Amino acid sequence: MNIRVGELSGQREKNKLEKLQRIREATRELFIGKGYDETTTREIAIRAGVGIGTVFTYAENKRDLLFLVANDELDEVTRKCEAGVSDEASCLENLLAIFRQHYRYYARQPALSRLLLREMTFYDSGSQAKLFQRTRERNIDLVSAAVRRAQESKEIALDSDPEFAGWIAFCIFQVELRRWLMTKEPNLSAGMKRLERALVLCMSGWGARPAAFERK
Repeated sequence: MNIRVGELSGQREKNKLEKLQRIREATRELFIGKGYDETTTREIAIRAGVGIGTVFTYAENKRDLLFLVANDELDEVTRKCEAGVSDEASCLENLLAIFRQHYRYYARQPALSRLLLREMTFYDSGSQAKLFQRTRERNIDLVSAAVRRAQESKEIALDSDPEFAGWIAFCIFQVELRRWLMTKEPNLSAGMKRLERALVLCMSGWGARPAAFERK
């Protein structure tokens, strides 16, 4: 039986993708069912039906494995965010449209989401880290672009640069997301309402008088 080189290559690629998917699913199941700290990479390899060396071709450590599960999903969430921004919408509407996609994603599996948020703060090394950081920067840039659009259209009277203002809005989102996910049963509507209140306060300012800035 003659087998073409292209067919062999295609089969190898299919096998790699199947192994990768099994590793992802095994990681997800064990982290949720047994716990991140209690799970070992060897257990993940056994559950996925692959060798431990195969696991380490995709991820350098457990944290990498956690983001191996999430990176493609976070990329898809970001694509939806980018598609949801509109020139016709207000600044607040655009910010909420961006953040709502993330709330929906993290609400799907709160236990895994809490792990992601716990581990992502100082996540800057590992084979999956660069992809995660790129996705994160895309989200920050998207928020800053929404602020810049509102600044240019005179919708907001912003004296500072929109990138810094966008970063502040993103920080508010991150803090609120963590607080929301710590509730027993995260409710999307309640979480978004509180986030909206925080963003409105940020956008409208505190109405500070000179005395508020004095150092005594």
